[in-house]
Amino acid sequence: MNAGYTVVIPTTGRASLGALLAALDAAAGPAPEQVIVADNRAHPAPPLALPPTDLRVRVVHAPGRGPAAARNTGWRLATTEWVVFLDDDVLPGARWRQGLCEDLDVGADVGACQGRIVVPLPRDRAPTDLERATAGLASAWWITADMAYRREVLACTGGFDEDFPRAFREDADLALRAQARGYRLVIGRRETAHPVRPAGLLASVRAQAGNADNALMRRKYGPNWRMRIGEGPGRTRRHLLTTAAALAALAGAAARRPDVARAGAAVWLASTADFALRRILPGPRTPDEIARMVVTSVLIPPVACWHRARGELRVRMLRRAPKAVLFDRDDTLIHDVPYNGDPTRVRPVPGVREALDRLRVHGVRIGVVSNQSGVARGKLRPEQVDAVNAEVERLLGPIETWRTCPHGADEGCECRKPAPGLVLDAASDLRVRPGDCVVIGDTGADVAAARAAGAAAIMVPTQRTRTAEIREALGAAAIAGSVPEAVHRLLGGAR
Repeated sequence: MNAGYTVVIPTTGRASLGALLAALDAAAGPAPEQVIVADNRAHPAPPLALPPTDLRVRVVHAPGRGPAAARNTGWRLATTEWVVFLDDDVLPGARWRQGLCEDLDVGADVGACQGRIVVPLPRDRAPTDLERATAGLASAWWITADMAYRREVLACTGGFDEDFPRAFREDADLALRAQARGYRLVIGRRETAHPVRPAGLLASVRAQAGNADNALMRRKYGPNWRMRIGEGPGRTRRHLLTTAAALAALAGAAARRPDVARAGAAVWLASTADFALRRILPGPRTPDEIARMVVTSVLIPPVACWHRARGELRVRMLRRAPKAVLFDRDDTLIHDVPYNGDPTRVRPVPGVREALDRLRVHGVRIGVVSNQSGVARGKLRPEQVDAVNAEVERLLGPIETWRTCPHGADEGCECRKPAPGLVLDAASDLRVRPGDCVVIGDTGADVAAARAAGAAAIMVPTQRTRTAEIREALGAAAIAGSVPEAVHRLLGGAR
């Protein structure tokens, strides 16, 4: 792995991207080895308007599934020790590059380093509600407006969880998973400005969609997740009270119960007024701002409750992922080259890296179980098998256990698939029960080994898989068209 750092910038093509690249180019200090701009537009046309710079800029098309997916597309192309994520609306300071290099001179236990965010606010008046919300970024933990991660941390965690579709909570989720792996996260000294973007009347109402992501955070980390990311309590309960009061008032009016209607209306009015005043009093109190706060304070509670309910329903429909997935190697993870002992001939099957990262994001352990009879036949040496396995791991990310059988088909060993030995040994290595594992492979031997060990199986047939094997597997395993499809089934409903 090369030294230095790579900058990854997800973008939807906002005009601020050009100012960011110009500021990055002008900053003092060592330049990044590469700047990867992940174009997250659904239709990448016309081309992004980029200013002329001395930076090595590479534009890649991300799939348009949100900033988490765009960042993942970017960091997987990086080869440097550190990957720095910048949002496309920030401005690195004049010494940003030098400050970054000083910040990254840390011990191996530090997995990430956040920059200091500065939000310019007006000096001649009190800040608006939008400006105060943006200013909150200055004290937020682990936000990707300016966040550097070791590439090894991204590899072992799988990167950003693409189940977070917005630029919200996906950065805190990654930070918690990095900490769970034993890495420390620190705040550096480099500074990055985050100007307040113009926004429409209902921007704060649209932002309530993030409540659906809060439901996912609660499912993953429990009721105290806000404390773990440095936030105070949210307003969910108050919004529920306000919305329930409004519904009670409407129900009372419909049922011709004026007492119920008046009581509900009184609670709704008091709660809404309190919410509006909390937003109006710290601000400039101009007529436009007051009108905006009144309108949005009426709309926010029911909209927030709707999105939270939608999120809770979604997470309750998620399947339980298996504790471990054990893959066959050849023709499943990489294209099969018979008796290959040359790491330079390793070619991953398309989509496999992303599928493995999805499993890592969800905390699923990963192992490989592979027959390597070429050793018994004298066509491979064990160290060649190890070298190929190391290259597979370099290309596809960390594999927690490798179990290979070097024996021939006539040696009667207990490890060679379709015997269960490899599966049992891999499950033991991962400290999970065989029944909590799923084996994914392309042959009937993979399915038979899984069944013999008490594990589930998914067959991913290739052109080399015999039709008879597929017929025999139908009653014992699921059939998937690809490894990504198989993983999507295991995490069914998670996206």
